[in-house]
Amino acid sequence: MQGASSGFPHLGSHRLRSCLPKPGVRLCVGATVNSLGTQDMECNDYAMAEGITQSACPPEFAKVVPAARLCFPQLVQSRHVTDLSRWPIFSILDAELLSSVKKICVFGSSGNEAIFVTKDDDVYAFGSNCSNCLGLGDSHSSFEPRKIEPLCQKNIIDLAFGSGPHVVAVTKAGEVYSWGHNGYCQLGNGGSNPGCAPALITPNLANRMITKITCGSHHTMALSADGEVFAWGQNNCGQVGTGSTANQPTPRKITATIGMKVTISIACGQTSSMALMDNGEVYGWGYNGNGQLGIGNNVNQPNPSRVGSLNNVIITQVVCGYAHTLALSDEGIMYSWGANSYGQLGTGNKANMVSPAIVVNHGERYVEVAASHYSHISSALSQTGKVYMWGQCRGQSITEPRHIRLPSTDDAFASFSAPPISWRIYNVDLIKGSRIAEAVASSFDNPENSDIKFVVENKEIHVHKAILKLRCEHFQSMFHTCWDEASKESIEITQYSYKVYRAFLKFLYTDDVDLDPEDAIGLLDLSNAYCEDILKLKCEAIIRQGISVENVAMLYAAAIKFGAKQLEEFCFRFALNHMTAVTQTEALHELDDQVLKDFIVKASHAGAFKN
Repeated sequence: MQGASSGFPHLGSHRLRSCLPKPGVRLCVGATVNSLGTQDMECNDYAMAEGITQSACPPEFAKVVPAARLCFPQLVQSRHVTDLSRWPIFSILDAELLSSVKKICVFGSSGNEAIFVTKDDDVYAFGSNCSNCLGLGDSHSSFEPRKIEPLCQKNIIDLAFGSGPHVVAVTKAGEVYSWGHNGYCQLGNGGSNPGCAPALITPNLANRMITKITCGSHHTMALSADGEVFAWGQNNCGQVGTGSTANQPTPRKITATIGMKVTISIACGQTSSMALMDNGEVYGWGYNGNGQLGIGNNVNQPNPSRVGSLNNVIITQVVCGYAHTLALSDEGIMYSWGANSYGQLGTGNKANMVSPAIVVNHGERYVEVAASHYSHISSALSQTGKVYMWGQCRGQSITEPRHIRLPSTDDAFASFSAPPISWRIYNVDLIKGSRIAEAVASSFDNPENSDIKFVVENKEIHVHKAILKLRCEHFQSMFHTCWDEASKESIEITQYSYKVYRAFLKFLYTDDVDLDPEDAIGLLDLSNAYCEDILKLKCEAIIRQGISVENVAMLYAAAIKFGAKQLEEFCFRFALNHMTAVTQTEALHELDDQVLKDFIVKASHAGAFKN
């Protein structure tokens, strides 16, 4: 940035074109973002309240379940444009590192901790590092991402976290690693000492292929490829499912009630647990003070108990919030039960439910439900691609599903959950938009596939008529059959510099402007001539960054000439704050007489010349 320089180009008299009507045509690009059917989130330190999360039938499991058994598919894969800027914590990463991100998991009491996996299978963490939850081997917080060395090149397929927080990861090889808070034995290593770095959990899991992991406040559950469920950690409400309330220091298979059944999905609440069987049955155990187990009462259950009122209903997905549970049937009907103080059940009221109730559907068939055991928000995706949310959404209570213009349930949590955490780990195909957007951007100035070129200062810029017409009203008219340019393969531009015109054309491909403040004044002129209002605002923002005492008078005149009201006012206020120095600059003395007169009058009214 050369903000102190006064080297802006001389303002020549450029030919201005009349503004055409603007129907708002813009190139619309979309993409596919592949979301893992997994779920993780974070929770509070208070146990007796809400929560439960879910896991989907992993692809590895689908291969080993006998054909006679019913295995539901993995969670519907989210198909949307993922924009990591929705997550505040990712805004601090540089563009190069962001472009390498493949999977993300956001947690922390303020959404202030994150772990991500890159396309090269390196695992990074950054944030506040509460209870050593970043797994970096120390307790230092860092906004600079650092590698979690023990997890690099391990092909992480799932991540989950509790409220300590403690964090658990699963590799494609079926290994389970844990680290972080361990006051209740939730790391499963047989002790209660905290873990600063990921450590392999071997007791009772050494020869198991684990495909899914989920965490409650201070307990953990794992699902094997054979459909077995293991649990460990805090057990004060029976959430580990051992039949007692004694803490469980190492993984233990849950045998009561579901021991002979095949489990395809697991979920944890703060101090409760849920499991989905291959035949669509749902079981819950642990804390039930809000009715979150859905068994018709408020009695805690130390062993799995079936949600009996869902008889004859085939459930395909189960998720939980802080103290409520959501279940989705194979017919696209959503059920909810548990705490409802914020309307998180979506039933249109705030009454708790101890048994499943049908969620308001607005005539939609739902294909995905989402919740986090750290929040009171619920979200769902419909068959038509609409995203809904309800519950405690940024301090407001919404008692039935409300349509929001976001592409996925993941984006709903990033935008409306407090804190902004991820309700599952998910894949990121592209950070800045989509494969289509990337393909369009990469085709800019490519002579191999362009159909027209602009020649500016004897330099060529290769572009595509179709893209230019979609993005710019000026080019819609230029390439109309009645214009000579419509049949040309080369057009010479003389009224703008090569740097400015190339930046303009690149903007049409990328929506980005890459110019120094010194050159942005020329692009401002062009954007005004071509009636590109968005580009005009971008140029104004860049120019403001380069304002100095030496050039503010010239920029003030330019802002007036091009009708940039915000820039004009910004320049005036800057000059007012530095009036003595500005009056001694050459730029002020070179102002047009009328502009100078108006400036002096305006400054006088603002009190610039008072004794």
